[in-house]
Amino acid sequence: MEVILLERIARLGQMGDVVRVKDGYARNFLLPQGKALRASEASRKKYEAERHQHEARNLERKSEAEQIATKLSGKSFTVIRQAGETGHLYGSVTNRDLAEAIEAAGFTVARSQVQLNQPIKMIGLHEVSIALHPEVDTRVTVNVARSEDEAVRQTRGEDLTNAARDQEEEAAAPAPADLLEPGVAPPEAEGQTVAEAIEASE
Repeated sequence: MEVILLERIARLGQMGDVVRVKDGYARNFLLPQGKALRASEASRKKYEAERHQHEARNLERKSEAEQIATKLSGKSFTVIRQAGETGHLYGSVTNRDLAEAIEAAGFTVARSQVQLNQPIKMIGLHEVSIALHPEVDTRVTVNVARSEDEAVRQTRGEDLTNAARDQEEEAAAPAPADLLEPGVAPPEAEGQTVAEAIEASE
């Protein structure tokens, strides 16, 4: 289906462009959202007659988006989730979850504006782009943690996934006594220091 775009659409075109799109995309998204008109001679004349109104409306929306972007830029939002020792989440954090976290902080953001290519599945700090307008986007940080305390530690720069891995490695590492040959008592058991044991063996 050919449509006339009423605003800039990423990877499609600019306002006023006539583009060919899949019928379902036009019927389910572009036309009902008021982002395009079905291309015909009548709609072309209608667009030309209302062009200044569309441009004025677009500038107004862009201005509002820029104001929100200024307030949102660089902000951090915490999402608490259960996770294993290595930091893998039991589940995931989706764009809906992020939109809800941002809205809880007093900003109005639709989940479709949260540009998340795939759900977040690890604890940590994640940078996410928010597309507030076809020509305006901003970046926020999402702090995914198991608790508020962990969120604070991650904000300070601690890598809790590494900390968990280190603890696992320490637990798996053999005790010093396990490194001795069978039948050889550790130096401390014989009342010697390590230095004395080395001297005695030379």
